[in-house]
Amino acid sequence: MYMKKTSLWPTVKLSQVLTAAKRAETPMPGTAYRQIGVRLWGEGAYEREEMDGSQTKYTQLFRAEAGDIILNKIWARNGSIAVVPPALAGCCGSGEFPMFSPHRDRIEPSWMHWLTKTPGFWAQCDEKSQGTSGKNRIKPEQFLSVEIPLPPLAEQRRIVARITALAAQLTEARELHKQSAEQTLVISDSFFSKLLRGEETRAQWPFLPLAEVAEINPRCGKKQFGEDNEVSFVPMRAVNDETGKIVAAERRTYAEVKAGYTRFEDGDVIFARITPCMQNGKSAIVMGLVNGVGFGSTEFLVARPGAEVEAKWLHYIFRHREFLDDAVAHFTGTAGQQRVPTSFIREKRVLVPPLPEQRRIVAELDALQAEVDRLKALQAATAAELDALLPAILDRAFKGEL
Repeated sequence: MYMKKTSLWPTVKLSQVLTAAKRAETPMPGTAYRQIGVRLWGEGAYEREEMDGSQTKYTQLFRAEAGDIILNKIWARNGSIAVVPPALAGCCGSGEFPMFSPHRDRIEPSWMHWLTKTPGFWAQCDEKSQGTSGKNRIKPEQFLSVEIPLPPLAEQRRIVARITALAAQLTEARELHKQSAEQTLVISDSFFSKLLRGEETRAQWPFLPLAEVAEINPRCGKKQFGEDNEVSFVPMRAVNDETGKIVAAERRTYAEVKAGYTRFEDGDVIFARITPCMQNGKSAIVMGLVNGVGFGSTEFLVARPGAEVEAKWLHYIFRHREFLDDAVAHFTGTAGQQRVPTSFIREKRVLVPPLPEQRRIVAELDALQAEVDRLKALQAATAAELDALLPAILDRAFKGEL
């Protein structure tokens, strides 16, 4: 643990560099109070919703000042400790959020800022918390017994400046990574959009209403089952928005699902019509159902491809950004309960190339998607590496190696 004494720096208890700060105020009805909170795992302090003095059960609130060290008694063991930034000066917290003023002739608040982001600091808070499981509170005097490395002020400032510069570089790298990830998500859509908008495409291939090339919400009465026969149940959450595949279908008896659910069969294309699922392109080609039949939410619409279209072609159309945006523009219903009307789906005109062309284009889209998946996997690995860098930097910093 970094708290061990090094040959260069002494290790001191927080009681030697912090003093409990109790700027008490009696909450008054009719007076608005800004509230402060502290996120877990060293993510810092934040401003909660404003409240009237009549809304609190506490007889006293405590005012924070910039540079204070504040913690949540219960969750300090999970990194709920922070340094109050200037923007949150004047906010108030209850007695569950004790605050401490730093002795600025001995310690920089910015030194504490980075210390509160380290697992070693959290581990000491955990060791000093008392009480039953789930109610482990750290008392102020216990917090003040936590030990930290304390170099001279000049050295604190030098190291903090170095950490801040490196952290800024990591933030920039994360932003570039995020932008790259967002760009990969539009590769297939851009390819499809260019195809759909091309004058040559429109001249040679028809745009037909979906109801002419697929059966929308088809009747599924061909297969009958006994009450105990197993079928697949596909809850909304089982369709992965990102991959467009069913990832967690459940096995249920026919008796459990025969009424009150949407029914579909292998080869159908299902898609969610309710916001925000529709906006996210929650759609899948149904495959591998138990006994070939599945049931799911009534918010699923079902398209059964006719002789003129491939299921994969319809699936790409349903997940295409322009299709989704047009569907959202036709939402009906009240806020929070909006749906794409079945009439829109039936009447929506879609591009219908000859089957060989559909298969060729689908193969190109599949190849693009495979490349997108490869890039996303690479980006995920890069993100994990970036996330591991700051803890490594802090570990070196508080060992005196930076």
